[in-house]
Amino acid sequence: MSSARRHVTIAAVLALSGAGFAIAQQAPARPAAAPAAQGNQAAAPSGGGALKGQTVRIAFMDPLSGAFANVGQNQLKSWQFAAEQLSGKTPSGVKFEVVGFDNKGSPQESLNTLKAAIDQGFRYVTQGNGSGAAAAILDAVSKHNERNPGKEIVYLNYAAVDPALTNEKCDYWHFRLDADTSMKMEALTTFMKDQQNIKKVYLINQNYAHGHQVNKYFKDAMKRKRPDVQIVGEELHPLGQVKDFAPYVAKIKQAGADTVVTGNWGQDLTLLVKAMNDAGLKVPMYTYYAGVTGTPTALAAGGDSEVYVVAYGHSNQKGDIGQMAAEFKKKFNDDYYTFATYNGIQLLGAAFAKAGSTDPIRVAKALEGLTVKSFAGDVQMRAADHQLQQSMFITKWQKAKQGEYNVENTGYTFVPIKQMDPYVSSTPTSCQMKRPAG
Repeated sequence: MSSARRHVTIAAVLALSGAGFAIAQQAPARPAAAPAAQGNQAAAPSGGGALKGQTVRIAFMDPLSGAFANVGQNQLKSWQFAAEQLSGKTPSGVKFEVVGFDNKGSPQESLNTLKAAIDQGFRYVTQGNGSGAAAAILDAVSKHNERNPGKEIVYLNYAAVDPALTNEKCDYWHFRLDADTSMKMEALTTFMKDQQNIKKVYLINQNYAHGHQVNKYFKDAMKRKRPDVQIVGEELHPLGQVKDFAPYVAKIKQAGADTVVTGNWGQDLTLLVKAMNDAGLKVPMYTYYAGVTGTPTALAAGGDSEVYVVAYGHSNQKGDIGQMAAEFKKKFNDDYYTFATYNGIQLLGAAFAKAGSTDPIRVAKALEGLTVKSFAGDVQMRAADHQLQQSMFITKWQKAKQGEYNVENTGYTFVPIKQMDPYVSSTPTSCQMKRPAG
């Protein structure tokens, strides 16, 4: 979400599930004793077959407590489920284990969890909720790798969408699986420019990098594509601190807005929707993260409403990913929506095979420019900035018909109304990648 997309207490450890795959839950930020590393050792570059049976551990660090705990816990389960489903099935034959660390959404806590993961021997880390935390992890990983040759770490960013992370702050060891804020806005405004009922837009966003960028990129794009559209309000509110959005909704009504655009996620979007329901405000909403945990239930409580989402996937995907979503729902009674977990495991598995190794030095090099088949066509990890290039979808909230996915058991779903090829949302990069010597 900055990356997204999320209030349940998490168990310490779930049972082992799947051949050789441990579903481990939240690890303490500073463990009393670090368990022995399992499998992230360098292998001779002799092809995927030689790697079969190895287990690669991934440290997940995102909020597992606090205002956005429901999102973080869903996404930890998603990473673990994808790892379980795909263990041994990628070209490398490698198995995966994902262990959760609670960073509380804080950059400082992220540094603590990263240190704990390093102390436990992890060589692969993933995070997504909050670009502030992402920037802290990116910087710390870069410094660690420079100071500790032979113990390098690869950082998979699955949802932090600040464009700076693959532009001026780009780093060789960082790979983004989600589309960044500017890419999503290119796709969203390409759709919005043809909606003639949009005349007066109110922007409401969280007061941090992602929220500022949603405002900026929307205004820039609509100035190019629909200069007649008026911005009648522009609001930035504290992240994860507002308990009642009624005053903000009153401003939206007073401004005469016919459309709301928001990059909010988690509690901040759920409570905004609740306040709009309470005020009887029924105007179209264009969002990034309406499909994220909690928000669909709030939308359904307000009855029919016109809500759109821009994302790299949707609730009604077919094929393998659709089957995975159905199995996830059956197992957890929860929605599997972070498909970057699927792409992340697929990309790593393919990179291991290409490198003939699970060593991060070789794997990082193998990831550059790598293309794999995904649930919506091919995706490519662009070598210039390590930004994944992928298709984008616009989906619309509506009552689920027979055979359509029932989001959060609400009787509603997000139906795809437009799919865009990767080139539509692809944006240029200013990244000047510094690569290791050799």
